[in-house]
Amino acid sequence: MKPGFVYIMTNSNNTVLHVEVTSDLHERVADHKSKRYQDSFSARYNLSKLVYFEAFQMIGDAIGREKQMKGGSRKKKVDLIRSMNPEWNDLTFSINDFL
Repeated sequence: MKPGFVYIMTNSNNTVLHVEVTSDLHERVADHKSKRYQDSFSARYNLSKLVYFEAFQMIGDAIGREKQMKGGSRKKKVDLIRSMNPEWNDLTFSINDFL
């Protein structure tokens, strides 16, 4: 099986949080930043800042974690972000530092 990632994107004001899963974090974040899918939720709400992610050896585990995170409250998502990224910096260019 492929490895997987679950991640949270937000806008410049950190007001909208969007949880997703992918097998290629670099490519997927680039899709968000370029608004590759112009009719998508992330394009409509200008979600171009990666503020949180987790890596998994198998994509199935990432999917399970995504469901768990999506079922949680905004406060739980904010707490997760603050645990890894207290200043809410864009982690796009430091992904490899965490892996």
